[in-house]
Amino acid sequence: MHQENSKILSIVIPVFNEINFLNKLFDQIKTYFNKENIEIIVVDDGSTDGSSNLLNELKKKNDYKFQFKLIKLDTNSGKGKAIQTGIKNSQGEYILLQDADLELDIKDAKEMFDMIIKNKDIKCIFGSRYLSGKLKKNNYFFNNLVGKINSLIFNIFFSQSLSDVHCGLKILHRSVIEKIKLSVNDFGIEIDLASQIVRNNFFIYEFGVSYFFRSKAQGKKITWVDGLKSFYYLIKVRFFDNSPSTNISILYSTIYMAYVGSYFGWD
Repeated sequence: MHQENSKILSIVIPVFNEINFLNKLFDQIKTYFNKENIEIIVVDDGSTDGSSNLLNELKKKNDYKFQFKLIKLDTNSGKGKAIQTGIKNSQGEYILLQDADLELDIKDAKEMFDMIIKNKDIKCIFGSRYLSGKLKKNNYFFNNLVGKINSLIFNIFFSQSLSDVHCGLKILHRSVIEKIKLSVNDFGIEIDLASQIVRNNFFIYEFGVSYFFRSKAQGKKITWVDGLKSFYYLIKVRFFDNSPSTNISILYSTIYMAYVGSYFGWD
């Protein structure tokens, strides 16, 4: 629960079977975020590879200036559930969402945080793997294609211009968190989060980030099935999470635009 003026930043990190990355992750966090007014909230989502024991050891080291909170879920409940749990236990004025696998650079997270602190009008900033200027190790063609198509559909459905709705690196102001109610427990959390942000009339800024893709053999959890499921979430949050009157308005607008297009002619 949030306590006023307690922490400037809460970094929420969902973890599931990431034993090979945790030591390096915390080394980088200490480099860029080792301050008393920052808390790190690690949510262990039922890991079975020894991550839980390593996290206990990292917590016991107690050589950090930041506050280290470790929350363990009894069973693997999904990335979305882990993020929701971390947010509910956060105190920071800002909440930073960071994946544990280091596909996304902690240095970029620090640059994003510096930007949002200096610009108080920015309440929400998403990392983007597709904006130019950053080092990138590309992922597989199909994964890349699905991500871009999903972002395009999201933009059409919600009148946005995002380049990367699925990027796991995000920073939100507390005022945004207090307006949204997350409910998706799996990787669809990215769609759930973005749709609720724009529905509550917050503008999403983007920041180009480095991306170091890892393969399934290296421990990547998300699959092409999750990519296809994201299409379902896009349809759900746009059309089925609305009131009946809103859906009628959407249908009317679609029919009207189709009529106007046919009347004036579409080439």
